[in-house]
Amino acid sequence: MAKVVTFGELMLRLAPNGYYRFFQNDQMQATFGGGEANVAVSLANYGLDSVYVTKLPAHAIGQAAVDSLRYFGVDTSKIVRGGDRVGIYYLEKGASQRGSVCIYDRAHSAIAEARSGDFDWDAIFEGADWFHFTGITPALGPNLVELCRQACEAAKARGVKISCDLNYRGKLWTRDQARAAMTDLCRYVDVCISNEEDAKDVFGIEAEGSDIYGGKLNKAGYESVARQLMEKFGFEKVAITLRTSISASDNDWAGMLYDGKDCCFSKEYHLHIVDRVGGGDSFGAGLIYALLSGKSSQNAIEFAVAASALKHSVEGDYNRVTVAEVEKLAGGDGSGRVQR
Repeated sequence: MAKVVTFGELMLRLAPNGYYRFFQNDQMQATFGGGEANVAVSLANYGLDSVYVTKLPAHAIGQAAVDSLRYFGVDTSKIVRGGDRVGIYYLEKGASQRGSVCIYDRAHSAIAEARSGDFDWDAIFEGADWFHFTGITPALGPNLVELCRQACEAAKARGVKISCDLNYRGKLWTRDQARAAMTDLCRYVDVCISNEEDAKDVFGIEAEGSDIYGGKLNKAGYESVARQLMEKFGFEKVAITLRTSISASDNDWAGMLYDGKDCCFSKEYHLHIVDRVGGGDSFGAGLIYALLSGKSSQNAIEFAVAASALKHSVEGDYNRVTVAEVEKLAGGDGSGRVQR
């Protein structure tokens, strides 16, 4: 069984019921989520040895966050306990022409104040095959840039494959800060995951002829984006998600994978969205699983996109689907018929 380590921040998610606006009533749903944690849950659901690394307070809310991962079989033994608070994000889900809103309350969270001595990376990567992080984690502060660098160095020393989802978040840092940090960290990365915005925001690389806000994507242009990323950093593979946003409720969704030789595009799905948070993370997890399983580039991108398409139908950050369900959709059965 392959062992995958992910590292990042696990947050408390507070969201109004359904599609209510903030405080349209006096209730909020409380769940947990975070980029790398979402990946860890998917990989555990797929049967891999999934290890999640973070720092969380030792109080009851921190324990509830840990328990949310244990429920799915994620290995939480490397989570460091300490600090004073769990980061929070507030989510108002959009519908039709009203976009979703995400508000962060994560300053001074336990992981944001973590230091180098908190993590024994050599022990963490013992027996590991893969390491995954996102651009969200180093955005939490210069100390997290250093921690990500230490993690990457330790992983490389053990021959562990490294993937990174660029995941630019303008509410956490500037483009210049992101470019400086990610240019350094991407030196260690084998598989880069991006979308139609991240490559432009972080590295100034964009596909010509695309209008992400007007619902127009020029798929041919993304092969050029992937080639430029690979030439700049020497990645083994570059995966790009392709989202045509018709409205907050309806998107067309596909992906491409470039392996330095072939550029493989998946089939496109029309999504009627229940919850899109974690959609990119489910794509990343699907890609990691598919590559570790030895799938071809075409089959790997089909699996990753199908996994992510299913996530858009699931409430919460975590993708609660199985390999069999993903394989069924990737194989062409998207009917949604009742299973009896």
